[in-house]
Amino acid sequence: MSFCKKKHNIPVRYGETDQMGYVYHGNYAQFLEIGRIEWLRSMGFSYSKMEEDGILLPVLKLELDFKKSAFFDDTLTIQTSLREIPSYYIEFDYQIVNQHNDLLCTAYTRLVFLASASRKPIRCPKNILEAIKKESDSDI
Repeated sequence: MSFCKKKHNIPVRYGETDQMGYVYHGNYAQFLEIGRIEWLRSMGFSYSKMEEDGILLPVLKLELDFKKSAFFDDTLTIQTSLREIPSYYIEFDYQIVNQHNDLLCTAYTRLVFLASASRKPIRCPKNILEAIKKESDSDI
């Protein structure tokens, strides 16, 4: 069950492609990061402000399933959605499509909330939970 879906468009830059003209597979992790940061921003949160407040979100798990290739000058739409209400972990599902709405990739990430001082897991901050609840109520 995914909810709180957000979309963000990005152009494929020449430097993101390999010698064959395909988007290099390692760049997809960066595309997902863009999706997460923009998802948080759309919910009213700044990733850098979270870090200033002592909260880190390292990736614990990353899964990618490639369907088709992306190429230089394509416009990609990253759809980022929350898998479930976060506790110590926050999990996202992704779909990346091109300007023709061809599904290029599906993905999943699991991140953990850490206190930067202790590097120990903490619960999802209440203000993020409140924003998710408000957003998910409006999705219904």
